[in-house]
Amino acid sequence: MPQMVRKAIFPVGGLGTRFLPATKAMPKEMLPVVDKPLIQYAVDEARAAGIEEFIFITGRGKVTIEDHFDHNFELESVLQERGKDKLVKILKDCLPENGSVAYIRQQDPLGLGHAVWCAKKFVGNEPFAVILADDLILSETPCLEQMMKIRDELGGGNILATMEVPHEHTSRYGIVKPSSDNGKTVTVEHMVEKPDPSEAPSNLAVIGRYILEPSIFGILENQTRGAGNEIQLTDAMSQLLKTSSFYGLRFEGTRFDCGDKAGFLKANIAFALEREDMRHEMIHAIRQFAADL
Repeated sequence: MPQMVRKAIFPVGGLGTRFLPATKAMPKEMLPVVDKPLIQYAVDEARAAGIEEFIFITGRGKVTIEDHFDHNFELESVLQERGKDKLVKILKDCLPENGSVAYIRQQDPLGLGHAVWCAKKFVGNEPFAVILADDLILSETPCLEQMMKIRDELGGGNILATMEVPHEHTSRYGIVKPSSDNGKTVTVEHMVEKPDPSEAPSNLAVIGRYILEPSIFGILENQTRGAGNEIQLTDAMSQLLKTSSFYGLRFEGTRFDCGDKAGFLKANIAFALEREDMRHEMIHAIRQFAADL
């Protein structure tokens, strides 16, 4: 069995400019899908996959995230006095265990690769996961749990969550070139960050879930800036490919790009339709909206 993945990195230092003015005073990761913020979905997915330590790479104005994963004693006291025990339980169930959370300030916004590198001393010499809260996945089995299972079956290695995208959209993603493909998992031969569609090696895109070996930190430490003048995680993974195995998993589920306004709204509709207490009302409203078009 490969070494257990116990730690997960959550890069949450972005400015969220695509959602201004909503994100002027609130981190984009705190935007709610139905009644839970995006970052809560990400943490819940990690916990379901067996993650024990949660490392947040933050920036200025992200203290709300820290407050979310802490007790609000005044609120809990008021709810208890009013007999709202179910709500108190919901609040407490959101919290990771004491001592399992770390917050690291990314002082310079140099990209995803740099954000991951900032966690080097906290991760140490063990494999770790990276979860991007913007990528929200609706699935019966959490995406990271699917990746953990595949990694165990393969005996280790670096695992990427992948999905096919329209060829004209390859410039929005890290794209992998498979050397073998059994329909569910691919062995990665090469990868490139945001290639022009005319130069893309495939239309198989990496989305915001990774399980990586710690050797990538040595590469990130010396990584030069790439696309967008940022230190790209994809570029570092391409370097690591020379010495380590990478596999892409076509995960089961539906991914919503919640860094995009339309994707965020679609996620709210989809997750609401999954709720027994909301499905009937949502279906009625959708039908009514459609009839009025």
